[in-house]
Amino acid sequence: MRKLSIVALSLVLLLTACAPNFQKQQEVVQKKDDATKEKAIIPKYKISDKYYRTIMPFEPGSARGMVVNNLNTRYDITEFETGLMRIAQNSFSTDQYVFKEGQYLDGDTVSAWLAREMTPAQVKAKEEELRAKQENKNKDVTVENLGLNPIDTGTGDIKTRNEKNPIYLAHILEHDYLVQSGKEGTYQLGGIAIGLALNSIHYYRTEEFGAVYEKNITRSELEAEGKKIAKQILSRLRNIEELKNIPITIGLFEQESRSSVVPGNFFAFTEVSQGSNDIGNWKEVKEEYILFPSDKAEKEHRDDLTFFENFKQDVEAYFPNYNGVIGKGFYLDGQLQELNIEIPIQFYGKAEAIGFTQYVTGLVMEHFPNYVTVQVSVSSVLGQEALIVKKPEQDEPFVHIYE
Repeated sequence: MRKLSIVALSLVLLLTACAPNFQKQQEVVQKKDDATKEKAIIPKYKISDKYYRTIMPFEPGSARGMVVNNLNTRYDITEFETGLMRIAQNSFSTDQYVFKEGQYLDGDTVSAWLAREMTPAQVKAKEEELRAKQENKNKDVTVENLGLNPIDTGTGDIKTRNEKNPIYLAHILEHDYLVQSGKEGTYQLGGIAIGLALNSIHYYRTEEFGAVYEKNITRSELEAEGKKIAKQILSRLRNIEELKNIPITIGLFEQESRSSVVPGNFFAFTEVSQGSNDIGNWKEVKEEYILFPSDKAEKEHRDDLTFFENFKQDVEAYFPNYNGVIGKGFYLDGQLQELNIEIPIQFYGKAEAIGFTQYVTGLVMEHFPNYVTVQVSVSSVLGQEALIVKKPEQDEPFVHIYE
């Protein structure tokens, strides 16, 4: 009994020593400018090299929440933000930089930049409208013409105007990255990343509450307009005193349609060195999400679709008349990196859910190549039932059954 107690105590001490210490934090000084300093905390523990540590206390972005209204789907919202972090890692290492939500572009600024550019007549009319609303009718009113989307003259057929001048820019997202300055424990702004979400489809109405029409925008057209908008945004950012000499990375994101069940992706980015007002070369980003099964998967990734279809067929053999396995594949440089699979199903007991999870785990190990990360989520009307994760070169997957 005594030997057993010693072994148990040794095991506890070993686990205690190996476990990450979430309590230890690094207290630092956040330097905002030459005269302003604030105490902040940076967590010492980083869950992965894929992610940045975040400066605490968390300070919401100045344009927080706008992305929800400006992008088409929750898939695009998530990918736009996480994708911009991946883009930023080309310029700002996760080992040296810490993340902070954007503090320089507030909601009013973003809204003004997302608007259509106005004609001189429209500017004048807007100023007269605002002047009429104020008490002192003789007081000067100046309207800044900051819209980055194409002009709509307001004359002629609405459908023709929208077809010729679609809305290209859907949203602007800012991420700030802080880096340690000369003095240890002092952090200051070291760079910013700007994401430009661009529409692959322009939606519009010809009358209030009327039918919604669609104007498809080609990638080449979108890319040309996105790069033109990026130049204007860079110029405006350099007019902000704190950003005059800060490295800036700008990424172009193509969002999917409102009905899409996979997100869009970043397709190009550029890095602007500190103090520069010019955009040099753009770098191609070869990222893409593919739905399984789909015509696109069959046309462009037939081998991967075969893996998925064989898995799907075996899953469906477990329950007669069942057809509900959906996959989302993430491709980088044309190579499948991650495959997330959703299996919604009706269970009639916990034992059935456990048995099904064990069966699916075996199928994951059997059907998919060893270089791909596979994540399978099993759910029912009661919520999540199980999660299976198989990492590359992993002999055994991680399996969690929700209680």
